[in-house]
Amino acid sequence: MPEAAARARRIIDSNQYLTLATADADGRPWASPVWFAHQDHKRFIWVSKPDARHSRNLAERPEIALVVFDSTLAIGTGDALYAEAAAEQLDGPDVAGAIEVFSRRSLECGGRAWTADEVGRDALHRLYRATASALFILGENDERIPVDLA
Repeated sequence: MPEAAARARRIIDSNQYLTLATADADGRPWASPVWFAHQDHKRFIWVSKPDARHSRNLAERPEIALVVFDSTLAIGTGDALYAEAAAEQLDGPDVAGAIEVFSRRSLECGGRAWTADEVGRDALHRLYRATASALFILGENDERIPVDLA
């Protein structure tokens, strides 16, 4: 469904925050909003402190869910993208390309530039990426519609 893919891309491109749904090793859930950038509408990148609850959770259990939506819309007019994903803290050669994507979007949205040094081992923050294995939007009757962004 090309219209579902276009709708999913529009949702991702027009929002700056997503909500991560993580769980700890015992299965206790936690939800956290994070500012994000994306690669190809399927890989979501954010910066967090490694001791934040969601960061600790994904270190123990990398399987997450996420949702991107605009919470300012009137009742009944909202739209959202849902994803099942695997999350990871980026290290080594993966950091350079991802921090470039994150920094570029930050600048486009009025934020500041970020460097790899600011998300390294001795820094306050780390760089994270969630790679979606399944994407969905909702249909008119609240049914999940799979989205293929290939």
